Amino acid sequence: MKKNKTVNVLFLAQAAMIAAIYVVLTLVFAPFSYGEVQVRISEALTILPVFTPAAVPGLFVGCIISNILGGCIVPDIIFGSIATLIGAVGTYLLRNQNRFLAPLPPIIANALIVPFVLRYGYQVPLPIPFMMLTVGVGEIISCEVLGMVVYTALKKYRAVIFKTA
Repeated sequence: MKKNKTVNVLFLAQAAMIAAIYVVLTLVFAPFSYGEVQVRISEALTILPVFTPAAVPGLFVGCIISNILGGCIVPDIIFGSIATLIGAVGTYLLRNQNRFLAPLPPIIANALIVPFVLRYGYQVPLPIPFMMLTVGVGEIISCEVLGMVVYTALKKYRAVIFKTA
């Protein structure tokens, strides 16, 4: 029973830390984190489900908090956060595949969902396919490029940082 409690506490602590880091990165880089052309640096953390399942709720909660504190409208808070959740779950499911495939779910989820929020929530007059391109490019920079930097940095220390008790 004691080991089970330790695992639960560790899971919650990891999720909370990931959420906090996501929020800080999003708000510190706010000028790039919001809008029709965005490179949300915090999305690099969507690679973390490769290392720990605690990253899935951590990223979701971090995105919700970031969108609330960033002054986003309710549809953006809901659907933008769901896009991050879908991406995090997809990354977790691809954790044992080629490392370059792991960032694809958040890239695809955000490129497909966020443009509709921008168009119908914020009334951005740009065509949805164009916004899919701009959001997708921003996600490629965040998730694939910066995410691989995070992956490379953490891979060596995986057993120490993400131990499960």
